[in-house]
Amino acid sequence: MASAAAGAVAGAAAPFWRAAGMTYITYSNICASLLRSCLKEPYKADAASREKVHFAISKWAQGKPEKPVIRSDTPGE
Repeated sequence: MASAAAGAVAGAAAPFWRAAGMTYITYSNICASLLRSCLKEPYKADAASREKVHFAISKWAQGKPEKPVIRSDTPGE
């Protein structure tokens, strides 16, 4: 009986972003975007420059990594 009550409490305490069907990353990106849009200059420009993310992707073949490809999360880059 105690475990059933604990399960009900855990279900009720689920984060709202999960209840809305979002991942935490999606929720975090929405919050960050809203915060950046509320900033005044020069802070807005500084935050926009830090928004861009670049990462490397390496495919593996025969147990060894191939040459990495640099990617960006911003469209057009």
